[in-house]
Amino acid sequence: MTFRPVVATSHAQPAIEGAGVHLHRVFGFGDPSLTDPFLMMDDFRNDDPRLYSKGFPWHPHRGIETITYVLDGQVEHADSLGNRGVLGAGAVQWMTAGAGILHQEMPAGNEKGQMHGFQLWANLPSALKMTAPRYQDIAGTDIPVEGDDDGTVVKVITGSFRGKTGPVDGIAASPMLLDVSVPAGRRKVLPVDTRANALAYVFAGSGTFRDASDPVGIKVEKEYRGQELNIRDQSGNRTLVRFGSGDEITVQAGDEGIRFLLMTGRPIEEPVAWHGPIVMNTQTELQQAFRELNNGTFIKHG
Repeated sequence: MTFRPVVATSHAQPAIEGAGVHLHRVFGFGDPSLTDPFLMMDDFRNDDPRLYSKGFPWHPHRGIETITYVLDGQVEHADSLGNRGVLGAGAVQWMTAGAGILHQEMPAGNEKGQMHGFQLWANLPSALKMTAPRYQDIAGTDIPVEGDDDGTVVKVITGSFRGKTGPVDGIAASPMLLDVSVPAGRRKVLPVDTRANALAYVFAGSGTFRDASDPVGIKVEKEYRGQELNIRDQSGNRTLVRFGSGDEITVQAGDEGIRFLLMTGRPIEEPVAWHGPIVMNTQTELQQAFRELNNGTFIKHG
């Protein structure tokens, strides 16, 4: 067994997307080879509806998959193919945009106005970029949960962990996406695919990720509320951890416990031509996509 060392850490940065949604960008629009097959991740967390309620009106996607995971509140979605639905607390949507889709996502808070969720973009290999769009909407109650006697809780969204397999299937990069909560003071070892890139996004608590000799501590502040979004962005919270090679990740929870998303996926290792919500392999393909968007031939299925 080989512990994966921490090779880099970074903090999510404030951003505004859609029609004025205040969020934090975890990664994206940098060097995609560092997180391959994942392209981008946003953390949208707020309790002021003015900062998220206008949502993400109609926009296109092609060549990628988008993964939306809701912790608090809900997200209503609709698309150009007639699909509609609402993602409640704990729910996941894995949307394969494939050849192209137009959709919108409109967040709403819980009874206290709180909204918290994540969106992760995963690349598609060239052979699947023009596949038919597909949705997988998963209720929170359908996500398997693995619990240990020490209080550790692991929600298995996709991939397999200790005999439990997530309900999202048929994904190109064979990813694993886990929501991991480790109680205060506990140490856990999590197995990972040796052929996959591995990332952890810490969004609550504190802890240490380490190999045998080089510990890296992660301190995460208490969840912010409302207008504090623009005050505490440099404080060390919302931390992305990128790991080197190996087949295990070790985490030691701090005094508050720790909660993080663990993402692994086998790299696609193909050229990336990317502009906004469309990701292809070449600039020629990218330009063709935008021509089709302008002339009304973007939608290929349905």
